Amino acid sequence: NIDGLDVRFIDGTILSNDALDAAIDGSDAVVHLAALGSVPRSVADPLATHQVNATGTLMVLEAARRHGNLHTIVAGSSSVYGSNPVLPKHEELATRPLSPYGGSKLATEGYTLAWGTTYGMPTLAFRFFNVFGPLQAAGHAYAAVIPTFVHSALTGAPLTVHGDGTQSRDFTYVGSVTAALTDAVLRRVTSATPVNLAFGTRVSLLDVIAELERIVGRPVVCTHESNRAGDVPHSQADTTRLRELFADLRPVRFTDGLRATVDWMRTVVL
Repeated sequence: NIDGLDVRFIDGTILSNDALDAAIDGSDAVVHLAALGSVPRSVADPLATHQVNATGTLMVLEAARRHGNLHTIVAGSSSVYGSNPVLPKHEELATRPLSPYGGSKLATEGYTLAWGTTYGMPTLAFRFFNVFGPLQAAGHAYAAVIPTFVHSALTGAPLTVHGDGTQSRDFTYVGSVTAALTDAVLRRVTSATPVNLAFGTRVSLLDVIAELERIVGRPVVCTHESNRAGDVPHSQADTTRLRELFADLRPVRFTDGLRATVDWMRTVVL
């Protein structure tokens, strides 16, 4: 998917200053997407989650500062809203993380905004909402819900739903996210406050399953298990601030993104 692009890979970690300096040297901007994802993984290993997501972000910001206070865009998370029940989620809501992951991402955006005010660094802290799309791996312990569901729908394996399936998410297609990131870099967009990066489309897990059944043309076998620790019941973004900053952004519809994900997954599992 990157054939023909001028991309340089560096084998390293954001916890290494040497690797960060090598990656950032000569750059005009930094887009920081590195993280240990997954709420369950953070519950199992909170220290590793904090080290990568919180300390790692601090090190990225310091590297960007060493190289000329570069424009830095950071991927935060809607998990910071946690137990706050208000829908849609607007950026001024009180943050109430339910998991170590949510806490680590609150630190991520907090450091980003602090480097903006303290050091005058041009920064932008997005709050991502359940990003999905082609190339997202399934079949491992911490796989995200969409690739896991798609994989089960295509292979016929029973699909495990934690809870009754009425929990909902503002699923965001990866192409819409990359479009926003690209525009933010090119226009040097900054914000003194976090910005939701999602489009206000609230879809339940049962809705995802029903749409998958329409796409693959057969029923999906489901089993239900208890809710997992740290999972939030509902999530939906208020898009006001995003629209103010990115008025021309046109998101990919959820159903179109899901179909594209199924088409890609077919090339992998069938």
